[in-house]
Amino acid sequence: MDRRAFIKVTAVTGTSATLASCGNPEHQIIRFIPDEEHVPGVAEWKPSLCPLCQAGCGVIVRVMEGDAEVVRNGQTGLMRMGLAKKLEGNPAHPISQGALCARGQAAIQITYHPDRLTHPLKRTGPRGSGQFQAVTWDEAIAQLVSQLDTLITANNQRGLAFLKSPGASQRNDLIAEFLKRFGAPPAVSFELFNHDVLRRANLLSFGREQLPTFDLARSGYVVSFGADFLGTWNSPVAQQAGYGQMRQGRKGIRGTFVQVEPRMSQTGANADEWVPARPGTEGVLALGLAHVLMSANLRPGTAAGRAGASIDGWGSGLAAYTPAEVEKRTGVAAARIERIARALVEQRPGVAIIGGAPLAQTNGLFAALAVNALNALLGSVGEPGGVAFMPQLAAPVTARRSGPDDRRSLPAMLTEILAADQSPVQLLLVDGANPVFTTPPRWRAREGLLKVPFIASFGSFLDETSVLADLILPDHSFLESWVDGRPESGSAIPIATLAPPAVRPKPVAAPPKPPEDDDMLEGPRSPRRIAPILD
Repeated sequence: MDRRAFIKVTAVTGTSATLASCGNPEHQIIRFIPDEEHVPGVAEWKPSLCPLCQAGCGVIVRVMEGDAEVVRNGQTGLMRMGLAKKLEGNPAHPISQGALCARGQAAIQITYHPDRLTHPLKRTGPRGSGQFQAVTWDEAIAQLVSQLDTLITANNQRGLAFLKSPGASQRNDLIAEFLKRFGAPPAVSFELFNHDVLRRANLLSFGREQLPTFDLARSGYVVSFGADFLGTWNSPVAQQAGYGQMRQGRKGIRGTFVQVEPRMSQTGANADEWVPARPGTEGVLALGLAHVLMSANLRPGTAAGRAGASIDGWGSGLAAYTPAEVEKRTGVAAARIERIARALVEQRPGVAIIGGAPLAQTNGLFAALAVNALNALLGSVGEPGGVAFMPQLAAPVTARRSGPDDRRSLPAMLTEILAADQSPVQLLLVDGANPVFTTPPRWRAREGLLKVPFIASFGSFLDETSVLADLILPDHSFLESWVDGRPESGSAIPIATLAPPAVRPKPVAAPPKPPEDDDMLEGPRSPRRIAPILD
């Protein structure tokens, strides 16, 4: 009988009947008295914040009384306590507006996944073997502090590196403040689908180094260049809400949507018109549309201002981007280019979006600058139905950094480690990043991390990166702790979200003794099971 079936049976028949059926009296389960009053069968809805992307969607958590298997004073038993049952979008939150994407719905598994780590782990076997031994929090913290003291004694504070997930939050502000006071370089932020190209383009075009916010609810004609804005790109929940308003929320008005991409995405499947263009030619097509607008005197070239000035040939009307020439390069018919360009003006407000695969091309910056110039030419920047930039709440002054290290990237750090005989990074802290799994093989992330003498991870699961750690200190889940965030886009007003714990962490006693056979970590996902992933 497995544990799940065991708990179900005890809830119905009682402990004694189950013990008799399983025949293992040494596995005795007792019921503990709840720590707090909770009304059976009555749900409470508590606020929280989805942590699975940077969109910063506010959620509400359905909490009800339920049985939880816990350990108290060395005894395993069942306790009735408040358990999170469901996540939904918070109707009062400006980003989620009562909706939540599929990833957000699944975020509850971070708390209740059977493979979640609940104790600090210390490596006992070769690096990457997955051999760990459970230790107490005091032992784990003492070991980490000892590593920090070693750097201080050697006057090598810059030997500390911190690899984290991106995003603006008090947690990341605290990390920045700690590194600054310790004397270490700023943290290295890493995300699988990086938006730095778009941020750079927006800085050059509009002086704002951040992701854009689109007022789709009031748009009349939308052209998207590869951006899966109804799927996972940027702030998908807010964009889905705006798109719904654009299509059905205005009586007698239905906005038009055109998707340009070489492979149909979830967003493209919802378009009025799907335009297949050759990969990497999205910027050329955007300038072809701009050429039509200027050559037909539908919009003055000077309207693009700074964004247009960053494009070669803009002042001469983009003579190299006639519809016939653009057709040769993109595969999109010249007549279609003419029609879409005119519709952008006739069905105002028109707006263009670019994101995703086009920005991963070697000419990604050019493509982003071209779409920015098209938006500026249309007069859609900062206007209703167009594109704008969400006002940002500044980080604490103490957490801000300046200097050459501010632009340090993961590829640069790995290159530095691999090129040196002795790794310049002596102690690496990892929080919310898995570069061994998500980076290209050419980056040689695993090889680089293996050269770091000591790695500590704050992850709650064994993954391809944390299995290389010497010490794992698993954090509480977002439902069990205070959470906050300052989203970058998705609203016309600045937003800071702060939420208390929705549920209490399950009581856990001292760590169990390691297995006697090979000190391997036991559980639903043992190192034996994750080994094939690493091969």
